[in-house]
Amino acid sequence: MSEQIQPVRGMNDVLPAEITAWQRLESTARQLLAEYGYQEIRVPMVERTELFQRAIGEYTDVVEKEMYTFVDQGGDSLTLRPEGTAGVMRALISNGLLRGQRHKLWCDGPMFRHERPQKGRYRQFHQIDVEAVGFAGPDVDVELIALTARLWRRLGIERVRLQINSLGTPEARRIYREKLVEYLRAHHDQLDADSRRRLEGNPLRVLDSKNPEMRALIEAAPVLTDHLDGESREHFAALCAALEALGIPFSVNPRLVRGLDYYSRTVFEWITDALGAQDAVCSGGRYDGLIAQLGGEPTPGIGFAMGIERLVALMTQAGAVPAPAAADVFVVVNGERAAAYGLQLVERLRDALPGRRFELNLGGGNFKAQFRRADRSGAALAVILGDDELARGVAALKPLRRDAGQSESPLPDLAAAIQSALATAVET
Repeated sequence: MSEQIQPVRGMNDVLPAEITAWQRLESTARQLLAEYGYQEIRVPMVERTELFQRAIGEYTDVVEKEMYTFVDQGGDSLTLRPEGTAGVMRALISNGLLRGQRHKLWCDGPMFRHERPQKGRYRQFHQIDVEAVGFAGPDVDVELIALTARLWRRLGIERVRLQINSLGTPEARRIYREKLVEYLRAHHDQLDADSRRRLEGNPLRVLDSKNPEMRALIEAAPVLTDHLDGESREHFAALCAALEALGIPFSVNPRLVRGLDYYSRTVFEWITDALGAQDAVCSGGRYDGLIAQLGGEPTPGIGFAMGIERLVALMTQAGAVPAPAAADVFVVVNGERAAAYGLQLVERLRDALPGRRFELNLGGGNFKAQFRRADRSGAALAVILGDDELARGVAALKPLRRDAGQSESPLPDLAAAIQSALATAVET
């Protein structure tokens, strides 16, 4: 026997037993985004490597260590997308969709990062990515956060908390960066190896260190919110006031800097204490300079990404996952003529009763085996068709979830009889 082929490390199958939660999350998000005026966009999973280098920043962990990059047959350096925003912005630019226009967009699908796999962190993971482009004021920041808060309520997720911060403008951040670098260099001996590397390329990421031995040093570091420019202060104050008016609880985390270079002003994260070390379930912020950085017209923007695997885990913990949809009708067949006719009969019933879930016994089996399958299907009703019934032009109907006797229906009237029997089953 040949050796089994194992899955790629960090890239997981989503099995039928798990898919109900995924489908509920995706359908709920799709409906809610439509209610807020967002339209779906679909972008490639593979982009030119330069896109992510320019958008995310060459000195970020994502670009330096985590991207799946390869050279294709034509000699081009290509990368499996590690996040969604850059690709959506590239699509707007390359398709000429800016020019003063405003867009509310979303997409979903797999992202790829070569990280160390652990619970809640995978090398292929899935996100719902939401972007609002062309909106400069804090009102859209508030609406996006309100949208996510509403989504948690609809999904039955409770163990999440909102953290917000402001990164200011690039100029304000440059001034703060100088003060932070001065402070960190004065304590160079206390920095771990990762922080020393970040110090030269992306010092703000030192503040995001998860090393407990660095905690005291980071707590004593200069605070970015103390160095904001006036407009950013006003923007952040308006954001906080609006969230309070909407009754959305939040905390200001001055160490929240986000891992990607393109963020400016508002940044936010929804975090949880229910998933261990991987506590962020939804992260986002404003990226007013990103589109110009990618060669487009200067256009403000803000967006967020939600991790589907982590949200599914929260839904499961909260008991908010619906049971898989059961069949409505299981069709039991007995005899060669009945088995052959059963295929035709069920297709006609599907035409007559669209939306009803029919499961036809396939592969033979005696009555006892077929009724076991009918029970496992969860169907409320069994339709029984044997050679004898077929000769008489009838089918038998037997309720499976209540104590009721068996009845018969002429085949031409079977669809109406099934509809009536299922309605009775719901009432009882």
